[in-house]
Amino acid sequence: MERIHIAVIGPVNSGKSTLVNALCGQEVSIVSPVAGTTTDPVRKAVELPGIGACIIIDTPGLEDSTTLGPERMRRTLSAIDEADIAVALPPFPKIDADIPVVNYTPGESIESLLERIRKALPKEEERFLTGDLIKTGDKVLLVMPQDSEAPKGRIILPQVQVLRELLDRGCIPVCCTPASLPEALNTAPDLVITDSQVFAAVNAAIPSETPLTSFSVLLAGAKGDIKTYVEGARAIESLKDGDRVLIAEACTHVPDSEDIGRVKIPALLRKKARVEVQIAAGNDFPENLEGYSLIIHCGACVAGRQLVQSRIKKALRQGVPITNYGIAIAALQGILGRISLP
Repeated sequence: MERIHIAVIGPVNSGKSTLVNALCGQEVSIVSPVAGTTTDPVRKAVELPGIGACIIIDTPGLEDSTTLGPERMRRTLSAIDEADIAVALPPFPKIDADIPVVNYTPGESIESLLERIRKALPKEEERFLTGDLIKTGDKVLLVMPQDSEAPKGRIILPQVQVLRELLDRGCIPVCCTPASLPEALNTAPDLVITDSQVFAAVNAAIPSETPLTSFSVLLAGAKGDIKTYVEGARAIESLKDGDRVLIAEACTHVPDSEDIGRVKIPALLRKKARVEVQIAAGNDFPENLEGYSLIIHCGACVAGRQLVQSRIKKALRQGVPITNYGIAIAALQGILGRISLP
């Protein structure tokens, strides 16, 4: 279940940090009469009564005329992109975002505000990562590489999320690494879910009639737009020398020599053409996408659906094809038609 992202917005020095602290019941943000005290979005995970698990985002502010004003406003707009709902303080700003906005006037009780937020939240049906690919009782084989990108002693988030969902839906999950895949196939699975980076090896190792997908493809269906991603992947075939490709990461991390977005996907792309690859990490997704021939977005395991949807809309408005890691890797390896889509 994704946490609901709530952005608190308004002009600088309008009381946003005071409201965030009141909502969280603790001092999350520094409060000061000095305009521009909050220079970066501040995020706090919290459980709100009647709403549940949330991320409250204290934004730097709008209508900022200071030297750093344009950068603060850029970061505020980026935070709004990831929000499911915004709470605005007076004088109430106008924002160009497809999310509900709840206006708050200082003096209103927090209980009243929470009730209005709850009523304004979009009502969405429950989504399953695995979609209609599985049913109760299915044996599902998860192929999970434990390379240098896998945190020591832990399983990466998409694998945890899929594993938990399979258990909740009454399936029988079996986990293995690519090295132990032959032994794991002694009992024929109803579905194989793998890490996208070993798509080709797993595809070669399993029977052609066994359905195959990846953790990233499942995230594409749950958070992105699977049809748009598949259509966007067609642009890979028309890439030519000198084209610019944007690799977009929803989070920031320290890359290593096996990084899928910064090393492995660029290497696959350059087997097609000598393209120029640029990286946008975290909130650095550009507003102007002119000049890019393709955007390849990560699975967004730690980001909310609203953020991914806002980036897809920006790409489509500007006529730039967009896909995601799993779909792109399958296309680059010539097996996209073989992959089961949620």
